[in-house]
Parts: sequence; structure tokens; C-alpha cells
Amino acid sequence: MSGTSTDGVDAVLAAFPQSASPQLVAQTSLPMPPALRTEFLSLNSAGDNELARAARAGNELAHLYAQACRLLLAKSGISASEVRAIGAHGQTVRHDPQTGYTIQINAPALLAELTEIDVVADFRARDVAAGGQGAPLVPAFHQAVFSTHYPRAILNLGGIANVTILEPDREPRGFDTGPANVLLDLWCHEQTGALFDADGAWAASGRSDPALLSALLDDEPWFAVAPPKSTGRDLFNRHWLMNRLARFQGTGLTAADIQATLQSLTAASVQQALTRYAPNIEDVLVCGGGALNGGLVKELELRLGLPVRPTSDVNIPVQSVEAFAFAWLAWAHIERKPAGLPSVTGARHTTILGACYPA
Repeated sequence: MSGTSTDGVDAVLAAFPQSASPQLVAQTSLPMPPALRTEFLSLNSAGDNELARAARAGNELAHLYAQACRLLLAKSGISASEVRAIGAHGQTVRHDPQTGYTIQINAPALLAELTEIDVVADFRARDVAAGGQGAPLVPAFHQAVFSTHYPRAILNLGGIANVTILEPDREPRGFDTGPANVLLDLWCHEQTGALFDADGAWAASGRSDPALLSALLDDEPWFAVAPPKSTGRDLFNRHWLMNRLARFQGTGLTAADIQATLQSLTAASVQQALTRYAPNIEDVLVCGGGALNGGLVKELELRLGLPVRPTSDVNIPVQSVEAFAFAWLAWAHIERKPAGLPSVTGARHTTILGACYPA
């Protein structure tokens, strides 16, 4: 899995026994090469020679995926011939289900060639074809591994925040809530040179500004849209942020104040979504890179008035949940198990997600 933050590749080796819960066998992470990250970020917007650049970037990403797979096999002592399939999501660069498309840069045929393992990819397209958002894709997996006897939410804080609502005896629901790290990382990198605000320390040195938070949250129509819904860098990007900050020039806000307010935007948009659509949840399990931001997690707890715990508390590391989910989605494809859920994406019917590229 390489997500909206575009900072690296997380990979897991997972087992799916018939009579037991899914098992995490091994895990690894690789950083995204800076030049490839820059190219992916550039491909989020229209530019010259896009088709050739996207194809070359997909090939480079496949080599990075293959390296991660080799590391997993070496860690576990398992041979490629023992692995049924690789689930490879690719790098999302455009996402507009309202007009019927979503684009993940990938090279699954090359990955199959490099690893000699079947590859399942292109997970979003079938759900979009059935009228769905194509995202989020992980709630069916969350239901398989995180369900309990009371209502709870699973919150993934990647570049974009998405939430899964799990309630006993009910189909899972899920949707994107807005930016998680995408604006925080962008502002931090532009102002400090760091790729992210480690543990929210820089945000903690500023103060969240209520007027700016209102301009960011209340003046964006997307936040008021009812689920199912999804979003990405197509909306929440540098242009979106700078347009809103322009109104606050000369108000005395420091760069750290803006960072603190962007942290509040993430927390407040999650709070708003859960208050409206999941008022009965009793706890929140959090995963993704944002789960390592102590300042953000603390603010979420204060705003929600609920326990907010990392998924590592239930034995799945926060950085491995998304990759584990795509291993599960590959398994679901092979088993012909529908993982595209209308209760999540708004599709007309359930769908079997993904396309297989044989080794």
C-alpha cells in the first residue's frame, strides 16, 4: 500500500486460515524515493506528457513493490511459490467517481513478472462502474478483524481520513471525512522543510485559530455532503489551502498557528462526521501515519469524548492496517467474495473487487 501521503510503501505478508481470523505473518516498509514522490504529486494535476510519465512512474513503483515483497519473503522464510497472490493498490493520482473514474498508477503485470506471484490490482474500478464511490475499500476488512459486541469506529489517518462504523448485526458503513495528513504535511514541508510534523510538536507550539478553522471547515461544501462520499488531493490541495489562507494575511497568525489550525481541521471534521452519522460509538481505533501524531490523537480524544486507541492495542500495528487490508482484498477476489459494499460506497449492488494478473 502506498497512500495519499505518498511517503512510502507499507507491505505485509498475511495468512487467511479457513477456521481462524486473518493472521499477520510479517511486515515491512520502504520510503518513497524523493524523485518518484515528486512525480506522483505532480501527476495529481494536469501537465505535459502525462501518459508516458505515469507509465514510467508505475514501472518504478512496481520495482519498489517487488523489493518490499522480497524483504517480506526473506523475513518470513516463505518462498514465492507458497504465496497465492499479491494485492497491489497502486498510487491514486485522480479520483472523481461523480464523473465515473478513478486513477491508480500501477504496473501489476510487471510486478507479477518481477515476483513470479499472481497480482490482484485495480480494486476501485468495479465499484465505480456500479455507481459507487470506489472508496473507502477497507470497511469489509475492518469488519472481519475489528468487530466487537458494541458499536465502534475505525479511523484511518492517512493523507485523507476515512472512517468505518461497525455496529453489531448491521452492515459496515464507511466514508471519507476530509483531510488527515495531506494539508498538515504540505504546510509543514513548505514552512520547515520537514516532510511531516513529528508527534505534532510544531502544531503544539502554535494556537488553533477559531476564525481560520471556521473558514476551512464551514466554508467548504464537501464537509456537509452526506455519505457515501470520498475525496482526495483533487480537492484538498495547495490551491485549496492557499485560497483560504489569503483571507487571513495580516491577521498576525504565525506559521505554527496555521499548523495547529490544520490539526484542528482534521480533528474537527472527524468529530463532525462521527457526531452526525455514528453518535452511538463507544470507542475509536485509529491507524495510519496520523495515529503516530500524539498531538492529533489527543485533540481527537478531547473533541470526541471517547477512548481513541491505536490498532496496535488489538495486535495490528497502525502502519500495517492498510496493507493488511489489501492482502485481504486480494484474498477476497480469489475467493470470489464481494468486498465492494453498497452500505459503504453507495454502489447499486455488491461487487467482487480487483483484476488478476497471473504470474
